[in-house]
Amino acid sequence: MFAFSRHFSRRRSSIFSEHQQIFVPFSEQQQQRNLLESRLVSVLHGCNDHNQIKQVHAHLLRKGLGQCSFLLTKLLRMLTKLNVPMEPYPRLLFDQVQQPNSFLWTALIRGYSLHGPFIESILLYNSMRLEGTRPVSFTFTALIKACTAILNLDLGRQIHAQTISIGGFESDLYVGNTLIDMYVKCGILECGRRVFDEMPERDVISWTSLIVAYTKCGDMEAAAGLFDDLPVKDMVAWTAMVTGYSQNAKPREALRLFERMRDSGVETDEVTLVGVISACAQLGAAKYATWIRDIAEQAGLGPATNVVVGSALIDMYSKCGSVEEAYQVFKGMNERNVFSYSAMIVGFAMHGRAEAAMQLFSEMVETETRPNRVTFIGVLTACSHVGMVEQGRRLFATMKEVYGVLPSADHYACMVDLLGRAGHLEEAHELVKSMPIEPHGGVWGALLGACRIHGNADIAETSANHLFELEPNGIGNYILLSNIYASAGKWDDVSKVRKLMRKKGLRKNPGCSWVEAKDGVIHEFFAGDMTHPKSSEIKLALEELLHRLKLHGYKPNLSCVVYDVSDEEKQRLLMTHSEKLALVFGMLITSDGSTIRIVKNLRMCEDCHTVMCGASGIMRREIIVRDNMRFHHFHDGICSCGNFW
Repeated sequence: MFAFSRHFSRRRSSIFSEHQQIFVPFSEQQQQRNLLESRLVSVLHGCNDHNQIKQVHAHLLRKGLGQCSFLLTKLLRMLTKLNVPMEPYPRLLFDQVQQPNSFLWTALIRGYSLHGPFIESILLYNSMRLEGTRPVSFTFTALIKACTAILNLDLGRQIHAQTISIGGFESDLYVGNTLIDMYVKCGILECGRRVFDEMPERDVISWTSLIVAYTKCGDMEAAAGLFDDLPVKDMVAWTAMVTGYSQNAKPREALRLFERMRDSGVETDEVTLVGVISACAQLGAAKYATWIRDIAEQAGLGPATNVVVGSALIDMYSKCGSVEEAYQVFKGMNERNVFSYSAMIVGFAMHGRAEAAMQLFSEMVETETRPNRVTFIGVLTACSHVGMVEQGRRLFATMKEVYGVLPSADHYACMVDLLGRAGHLEEAHELVKSMPIEPHGGVWGALLGACRIHGNADIAETSANHLFELEPNGIGNYILLSNIYASAGKWDDVSKVRKLMRKKGLRKNPGCSWVEAKDGVIHEFFAGDMTHPKSSEIKLALEELLHRLKLHGYKPNLSCVVYDVSDEEKQRLLMTHSEKLALVFGMLITSDGSTIRIVKNLRMCEDCHTVMCGASGIMRREIIVRDNMRFHHFHDGICSCGNFW
């Protein structure tokens, strides 16, 4: 204590120079004491470092206020705010108080709950109860946060029980909100919902916490139900739903809700924009892209000034098929970071612009922007899409040695894809077997996909067996193996795979393609589905297109049909692939010479690829197709992929 006083004497002018009125003789009168306490609190609030708080503490001791729980509580809270470790000073300060009140106990418990060691807050609570001090609501919020920090559900439930047994605290709004947060983060969402349902009073935090929890676990129906019942919807709640729909692959719902948000007059922030931009990227809708960018500019969050929104817009334009527009956004940014560079590199990669991706990577390194794991996924993917094997090998080798990025399973998947596509199947297989980490489904899936390209049924079978263990319900793996067997004429093996699929109750996801009309309406087409209102016109136009293509040498690629049916039936099945239906509809609803943009949920087959090439030549149209692998730009009878895909 005396050390504190001496320290204060040496430095008192530095902090109290503007508060000379504090140095009035101490009076026993309560009014003067209250005035002194008020002034000391004011000084405390102005402190911005550890030493200044020690000066105030020294002054408290000199004025006989060393046992004042009110002032020491304020002092402890300031130490916590300044991130001062609880040991030794704050704990020593507390231990010198003979009869700390509930608030002083809580201030120390809160400090440990925020900065650790977290278990110490629980031990302090035990001591507090043993001394007969009754907790306050903030005691429990601090304790529950400590349990949340260490994800200790058992301790959390015991604290929850204490809020009920002591009485009155289970109805406290802040305690309830903290309990919801704890149960959600500990993975017990149903308990969080039960707390919510039993709360006599709720605020927007109560509602939003639970809405976010449902979106994170993919239950958008429950999230929407809560959102609809929310009395007053603020920007955070709206954003939680928009982002939730986007993250759960429901882009149309995200965009519709964003429109409702705009109509409600709710302000838009950076987080909202990133969520809706992501939804637009998933949908690949060019009209929405322009609309969203205009909103960002109006909100003062345009790409020139906001690097987060700018990076998201680069990703969006790339996925909407406008890689040049994405690059214009990139060049117009005043600030660029690893995320904006990586987004642009990935954009170039998905469009088969490998040289541009590699050039930008070099520029990034020259600006001393350190690449991360996503950057390397981008450049390795770029190499894979054009067969730049040697460049890919060099990049993979330098990841750790030069840039300090440890290759993950995703990077190995890129290398397996690169080697496999280029025909180095044995090398790709050896790379998988030599991996220092466990290969995930993406690695074996890349090898299986390469086996489809090169017709290697043996390695395909090995890859598929691993995939069946890692992803037992991954329908695509069974279909891919079945297709490889079918291409090799192994119909007995095809039958075995299909029986296994039936046994597991797995059904193939239907091929689906969508195309955007002039008014921004998205039209969906499913393989074999002729229920569209314009189906008759589509059928006639498709027959005419195929007839014209046949005059130019087109022959249906019947090997793309993996069913053991007649050639006539195979031609009929090929004719109604979803991307062909979307193509013809796009030709019907757009003006001559305009670009047709199509998005497909699965990989485009070789026959459809041939049709797109031919159609772009005879119709003098640019056709852009985004499948689940990459973008294809068809122009004058040629595809940007160079048939390497």
